[in-house]
Amino acid sequence: MTSEIYDKIRNGAQGYRREARGLFAVSGSEAKQFLDGLITNDVKTLEDGASMLAAFPNAQGRLLAAVSFAKRGERFIIETEAATREKLYQNLYRFTFAGDFILEDLSDTHTNFEIFGDAEDLRTITGTDAFTFERPYGTGFFVPNESAAEFENALNDAAEIDDETFETLRIEYGVPLYGKDMDETTVVPELGIDGMISYKKGCYIGQEIIARIHFRGHIAKRLSGLESAEKLEAGNELKTADGKAAGRITSVTFSPKLEKHIALGFVRYDFLAPGTKLVAGGTECTVSTLPFI
Repeated sequence: MTSEIYDKIRNGAQGYRREARGLFAVSGSEAKQFLDGLITNDVKTLEDGASMLAAFPNAQGRLLAAVSFAKRGERFIIETEAATREKLYQNLYRFTFAGDFILEDLSDTHTNFEIFGDAEDLRTITGTDAFTFERPYGTGFFVPNESAAEFENALNDAAEIDDETFETLRIEYGVPLYGKDMDETTVVPELGIDGMISYKKGCYIGQEIIARIHFRGHIAKRLSGLESAEKLEAGNELKTADGKAAGRITSVTFSPKLEKHIALGFVRYDFLAPGTKLVAGGTECTVSTLPFI
């Protein structure tokens, strides 16, 4: 990790990172109907210019892709991680044969910039063909390729964030990564992400399982934070002092801001209370709320 860049970001400076994320536009007279049957959030409530978080689950309520979802005029704009780009595209593409449902893959025509910190100064130069999504750490910009150089030039005072520094920052912000902290074995409510699921909308794929978990009172486990004075290891099982299985660690880092080792992991319901002491690979750790900072 580059400590100079980390310190700049944590002291309020603007930072940026380029990512190869997936970006799709969906339109057509039946787009709203089909999409509402595929995602966990209520697309019918989305006003023009607004955005929301959502998930695409399978029939068992398990995660296919976590997305940001926006409405721009007659089009719905969907963005997701690179790891779920192809899976999401194939999931949407099959509906192009079922009715008036038009899918555009904008991933290769737009350049993604993840901006840490205040980004108001950048919104004026992106134009109407750019798309923005709110992040826990700032804003995700998808800029048409022909405008990417101009956009990047406007970032001349911003610090470019390297992979290792990003890993520390995303864990501090409690942002899960597909393939590391979540995958197709993850039941959507286990992520514990506010605003991702509507429990008032009608039926969608996986809705029965997700609703049953919600209305029975609680999930079996949830993505949580863990803190320790000693180094933690991803993949280690979490146990109580008397040896009961309590979960598993998924991502680890050292937080210079907190001056301690921190981790993301799935913790079983009985041990979710902040301050609960657990053991991972012989190292004591404490359950924490997310985000850490």
